Amino acid sequence: MDILHLIDRLEELVGEARRMPIGQGIVIDRRRLLELVDQMRSTVPWEIKEARELVEQRDGVLEEARREGDAIVHRAELEAQEKVEESALIQAAEREARAITERAEERAQQLLDEAQAQVQARLRQAEQAAANQMDEADRYALEMLRRLETQLAAFTATVRSGVNALEERTATEAAAEAVE
Repeated sequence: MDILHLIDRLEELVGEARRMPIGQGIVIDRRRLLELVDQMRSTVPWEIKEARELVEQRDGVLEEARREGDAIVHRAELEAQEKVEESALIQAAEREARAITERAEERAQQLLDEAQAQVQARLRQAEQAAANQMDEADRYALEMLRRLETQLAAFTATVRSGVNALEERTATEAAAEAVE
């Protein structure tokens, strides 16, 4: 489930809520609202999962670079052994093996640096996106709770006013009967 779907469900929950008899207030099932907020929180970190996949891909690239480097070194060693018999070519083979090894190490380091840079960039993006979505969900929930609090206060004031009016009427009637 993505966060937008959950926001739509939250909006539906508000739309399906029972209206209060007085004012613009509504009654929302608290359990359903809290479950939806929990689902929203658990849905957010998909960007973090994507960053983890990038780390795994980086590890695969590193392993491939290491294998490639090992294979190059192994080939260079074999070539060097074959050329040992030819004394004039020994130095050339050693230089070539070193050059191949250095190129392999440089390539492996380059692949590692690129993979780490990509992982860090994706991780920063994922963390920022997750933080933004959590902030947005928290702001929305706070707004809904504030509205509910205002509506409940208005409803309580209306009820209190009705109780007071009935108590005054009862007291007036009792006083009128006492006078008779």
